[in-house]
Amino acid sequence: MIELEGVPELIDPVMVAAFEGWNDAGDAASTAVAHLDREWKGEVFAALDAEDYYDFQVNRPTVWLDGGVRKITWPTTRLSVVRVGGEKPRDLVLVRGIEPSMRWRSFCNELLGFAHELGVELVVILGALLGDTPHTRPVPVSGVTSDPDLAQRMDLEETKYEGPTGIVGILQEACTHAGVPAVSLWAAVPHYVSQPPNPKATLALLNRLEDLIDVRIPLGELPEDARAWQVGVDQLAAEDSEVAEYVQTLEEARDTAELPEASGEAIAREFERYLRRRDGGPAGGSAGQAGGHATADGGDGGSGSWRTRPPKPPRPDAGDEESSED
Repeated sequence: MIELEGVPELIDPVMVAAFEGWNDAGDAASTAVAHLDREWKGEVFAALDAEDYYDFQVNRPTVWLDGGVRKITWPTTRLSVVRVGGEKPRDLVLVRGIEPSMRWRSFCNELLGFAHELGVELVVILGALLGDTPHTRPVPVSGVTSDPDLAQRMDLEETKYEGPTGIVGILQEACTHAGVPAVSLWAAVPHYVSQPPNPKATLALLNRLEDLIDVRIPLGELPEDARAWQVGVDQLAAEDSEVAEYVQTLEEARDTAELPEASGEAIAREFERYLRRRDGGPAGGSAGQAGGHATADGGDGGSGSWRTRPPKPPRPDAGDEESSED
């Protein structure tokens, strides 16, 4: 039985979830939820029982010292709540954890039990996947849902994916069957630079989330980190002629595909974000900061630091990249 005695009555709550693992390329999604929790000083009010859902030989607990006392942190999923102020305050229920090893249906039912008790009106699940996208272009972010009415109302894609799925897809379908509106936001991470962190992809997810739920998210140092990341990848790619050639091939394919997308709608979305940040003051970064804004596809123009040389990419005709899924 779920008891939430320590949680106050929430205002228009939205649940935002991300899970480390298969659905979290470059740690972009889990880092986005961690950013929200940190910026708004989230208060943890619940944690799922690790014994029920995790294989500790796969996700091992960690031992640490607290004032000379040894303590153990178990891998699990935690829920926290934050209040977003402003003219129209609302609360976010943040779900951050590791993709469970077992009992996925029970896992989703337990999260939906919290959502029901808290009066959650919308569930947004963040994910990131590897794709044929160049690091030099805005990060593509797609918004998908299984609900045709929600897709039309919120300008989302109705998912058509078929194939293997992770906890993001399972939770979204569980929400749909339970009658809870649910959306998945997917950022595409360049497969040739998949090592975490990827602040550019994290920033793109936050920008798309900001548009979706109409809140102003403080970005902190993310735009600067995203710029530095791209500069670092640029330098490393320039040192390898094969990588540079492959990146150029991806750029040409992306630019050709997006020519029809330079629409008035994209310009309007960017202008709306500019006005929101200008009216809201400096928190979250200046509207003029490169890398702080999503483009028509929900991407961002920024970059961040990167320490590891990227593996040599497959040839463009390899055809074995991971596909977007829900």
